[in-house]
Amino acid sequence: MLLFAMGFLLVILQPSTGQFPRACANRQSLLRKECCPPWDGDGSPCGELSSRGSCQNILLSQAPLGPQFPFTGVDDREDWPSVFYNRTCKCEGNFMGFNCGECKFGFSGPNCTERRLRTRRNIFQLTTSEKDKFLAYLNLAKNTPSQDYVIATGTYTQMNNGSNPMFRSINVYDLFVWMHYYASRDTLLGGSNVWQDIDFAHEAPGFLPWHRVFLLIWEREMQKITGDENFTIPYWDWRDAEDCVVCTDEYMGGRHPTNPNLLSPASFFSSWQVICTRSEEYNSQQALCNATGEGPILRNPGNNDKSRTPRLPSSAEVEFCLSLTQYESGSMDKMANYSFRNTLEGFADPRTAISNISQSGLHNALHIYMNGSMSQVQGSANDPIFVLHHAFVDSIFERWLRRHRPMLEVYPAANAPIGHNRENYMVPFIPLYRNGEFFKPSRELGYDYAYLQEPALDSFQEFLIPYLEQARQIWAWLVGAAMIGGIITAVLTGLILACRKKRRGTSSEIQPLLIESEDYNNISYQSNF
Repeated sequence: MLLFAMGFLLVILQPSTGQFPRACANRQSLLRKECCPPWDGDGSPCGELSSRGSCQNILLSQAPLGPQFPFTGVDDREDWPSVFYNRTCKCEGNFMGFNCGECKFGFSGPNCTERRLRTRRNIFQLTTSEKDKFLAYLNLAKNTPSQDYVIATGTYTQMNNGSNPMFRSINVYDLFVWMHYYASRDTLLGGSNVWQDIDFAHEAPGFLPWHRVFLLIWEREMQKITGDENFTIPYWDWRDAEDCVVCTDEYMGGRHPTNPNLLSPASFFSSWQVICTRSEEYNSQQALCNATGEGPILRNPGNNDKSRTPRLPSSAEVEFCLSLTQYESGSMDKMANYSFRNTLEGFADPRTAISNISQSGLHNALHIYMNGSMSQVQGSANDPIFVLHHAFVDSIFERWLRRHRPMLEVYPAANAPIGHNRENYMVPFIPLYRNGEFFKPSRELGYDYAYLQEPALDSFQEFLIPYLEQARQIWAWLVGAAMIGGIITAVLTGLILACRKKRRGTSSEIQPLLIESEDYNNISYQSNF
């Protein structure tokens, strides 16, 4: 299967989505601050001759940011991607990509007009051949150079403001590891100084949309290098799990027989080299991760600090999290209370929704539980369990969206930490995506989750939940209004009847519905008409 998949690599060279487009990683593009590569279909920048898009100035959000990052002009990621490029392709209709050569998520076909919905499934519900194919695809990605993207090995200043480009090639899997690192790395302030309270992918409102985009483009890249257009990321439903059930050689790699911190040599993941895990070293050298191998994947599930993470998350904790009605609140960071995002991310107690950074719940709990490469934020994507985990986290986000049906305005437009406002572009993606664009149901983005495809009755109940919740919150007002309405109706009815009786006086008309029941059968109804 691996050889079969690698065969497709020789013919699949389509544009992908990720960090710095190879076509723009040169001196001319950096000095012009323009990234508008030609589309192969017609040879024009952004496919303009085919009405796919055009090269335009980027429009940056001017909304104020939160106080967490007190600097300006010291980090390449500020107002992304304007330090590197201020003109990029703006695609029309359903076209997408750094040169408008792709279709938006959820669309396909030569003109991107065909709707497509793929289903992500539980990894334990895959057949043996499907599971083996997934593992082979992962290994293929680790050994396939990215055709379209490169990574930056220096800051813009170290590149002499673009006149000395510093980029290098990278394999497809590590490209995404590097992007996760780059979005969450510390700010280099010069000398030995760094600023650590900054993260463009975590600890703020953009956490869930950012990882949603990350998975979508990772999934698409896998479809391209394998030629398997139906590929979807499987998820691991870790609710109530007693241990790491995917940590076996049949799946994501078992424990080494003599060193509990390493993977079993029977798993080909044991030969993988991690990158971007030495943040202290990069900080001391004021350097970026250059994707050099730094040793094997580390993992020792369950041997973590039990005082911080006593067990894996429970179903009850997930359900409580889903009941929270506010997406974001307060300071909109890891100190936020009653925030769905902060509770799901794991900085708030999953039983009370009160911030408690000494504990790790839900999303964070699984990272800490793995006790190795997964437990360090910047390098956590090195462990392939990362994508299984985040696919399930995304499914919980999806459940919340379907249950509460929030308007886009629910996502904060201003005063969030740097990079996390609704209209901010996500670091470090090119083409550009705004946070608010992915605050929408997954079906609109072309994918669904197998366990969310419930029977009609359950879907109807899920539909009713937000309305029942609203009714519960205003029931006292409704009862009071009903009582007042009843009193007013009774008074008006009495006045009307009194007026009618006075007006008719000696009328001979008989109204049988107003007389005693025993006399009714002895009376003839007679009308004055």
